[in-house]
Amino acid sequence: MPNASALFEIDALVFDAYGTLFDVHSVAALAEELAPRQGAALSQLWRTKQLEYTWLSSLMASPVCPRRDFTAVTADSLDYALATLRIELAPDARQRLYDGYLTLSPFADVPETLAALAPRPRWILSNGTLSMLEPLVRHTGLDANIDGVLSVDAAGVFKPSPRVYQLAADRLQTPPARIGFVSSNGWDAIGAKAFGFTSFWINRAAAPVDRHGPAPDRIISTLADLPPLLH
Repeated sequence: MPNASALFEIDALVFDAYGTLFDVHSVAALAEELAPRQGAALSQLWRTKQLEYTWLSSLMASPVCPRRDFTAVTADSLDYALATLRIELAPDARQRLYDGYLTLSPFADVPETLAALAPRPRWILSNGTLSMLEPLVRHTGLDANIDGVLSVDAAGVFKPSPRVYQLAADRLQTPPARIGFVSSNGWDAIGAKAFGFTSFWINRAAAPVDRHGPAPDRIISTLADLPPLLH
């Protein structure tokens, strides 16, 4: 059994973006404004379908049916959620909601914690496209404490494919076990652990651990719990 008090020897850190650094449900307020009494449900279903579509797109990808990138997946999942909840939005209102993904709010502890993790390299590895991620990082000011952004598009597949995690190992030129991978998505933290990273799962909802792969090395409640764990 792992020593719960042991510190981790980590040379670099890689973070998931959506749901980990950025609150995907910060669009719920706008959703509620545009669809009164349905904002929370719309935000939740949008996110659920967004993830589902990434997995399906990766599995279905072929010369006949190329993988759709995260901009397309995000739009498709929004349209599905609107249709399911029978919400009719004018085109400009729908665009406002979609554009909310370019201005998501970071979780409150993120800026200070990222700063505290210096001087280790701190990178983002995300399903998002660079055209979505880079403006978001700049808009929120996190570029001051993020050294670079990697998109799954360079691997041509979504997480949790090992080809995605390999992007970070190649870029950082660091043994996977010395890279700390941080995600609030349990399936992503497990995928990273299966690849060989030292994996930290931010379990904000106190959910049970998924059983489909190796458990993360450590489960934490907030990003602020991470710095004291590192040697």
